[in-house]
Amino acid sequence: MITEFYIPTKIVLGEGAIQKLAEIVKEFGTKVLIFGSPSERFLGLLSELLGKNGISYHYYSVKGEPTVESIKAALAFGQEHPVDTIIGIGGGSVLDTAKAISGLVTNDGELFDYLEVIGKGRSLSKPALPFIAIPTTAGTGTEVTKNAVIGDPSQKVKVSLRSPLICPRVAIIDPELTVHIPPEVTAASGMDALTQLIEPFVSNQPNDIVDALCRDGIRRIAQALPRAYHFPNDYAARKDMCTASLFSGIALANAKLGAVHGFAGVLGGMYGAAHGAICAALLPAVIEVNLLAIKERHPDSLYLARYREIATLLSLPNEEGLIEWSRSLNAQLKIPTLGELGVLEDDFSEIVAKASRASSMKGNPIPLTDEEMKLILYKALG
Repeated sequence: MITEFYIPTKIVLGEGAIQKLAEIVKEFGTKVLIFGSPSERFLGLLSELLGKNGISYHYYSVKGEPTVESIKAALAFGQEHPVDTIIGIGGGSVLDTAKAISGLVTNDGELFDYLEVIGKGRSLSKPALPFIAIPTTAGTGTEVTKNAVIGDPSQKVKVSLRSPLICPRVAIIDPELTVHIPPEVTAASGMDALTQLIEPFVSNQPNDIVDALCRDGIRRIAQALPRAYHFPNDYAARKDMCTASLFSGIALANAKLGAVHGFAGVLGGMYGAAHGAICAALLPAVIEVNLLAIKERHPDSLYLARYREIATLLSLPNEEGLIEWSRSLNAQLKIPTLGELGVLEDDFSEIVAKASRASSMKGNPIPLTDEEMKLILYKALG
């Protein structure tokens, strides 16, 4: 088996890493466009770090998850304020917005020329503006990936703008920036990272390098996520979560995902629920149905051994223990069920039809029948 692995992003990780921002920006220029949250919570810190080093900036507030309309508005702002560097500081929505604009602002055409599925799917041809990603949540891993997820509410879908050209040049990962996020964000983003570690590990296209990151990341999250949720100022837990989230981003960028993400993109587009919460709600049910399908059709497969290895990492007696372990973790983190997130049983057939075409579903360890996919939804509905 040939293993491929690619990561073009320089990673600066650790407490106080944000203090290196000006030094890093100066590698690219002195005029910056910052994408951040409407609260402008970190703007004072960034203004101080940049201002005393002669770096000017414009600030753009990102409200909610990226949509085609919000990206068009952000692109217009970027075109009106020419800069040589882009910074994104925030959660996945902020970073995905900044990532998309870094590529779109240097390329001709408009957004739909480059979107997958609902657009022309053209490749970006010109280099993106240098993009520095500064995550303030631990979960999406988007600081090291080549895609930005964008929703189109009119079509009730989420799709990607994807290109190696929009990979962040630098990821500054400072655990101190994640300390004050709300507990529900810690929970949902952390479960997103956990899912992005489990799915590549059991996928039908394993990768030896990714496997090593997944093993370490799963161990870290199992211990650190409950601590970070219950004790927000636990810096050791926050650093472990940031590290595991980073590993999950590298994993999904270099391996396949599975049924959780196959469903999650569809459900996020149809109901507007947070991606991490959807992943968390689905994870136990996907593990359960995958195990049933594997034992019924391929009991001697590598994939069953992979689930058993995860169970061993978590000191569980067998692979079946993963089902209750993940359910118990959801309960501890007060993760809502799919029903509480607004998913309707009447929509199951439509959800299954859409999810079966999702690229992530193709990485699932075993092909699932429509009835097995519906069973996952029933079990996750609550």
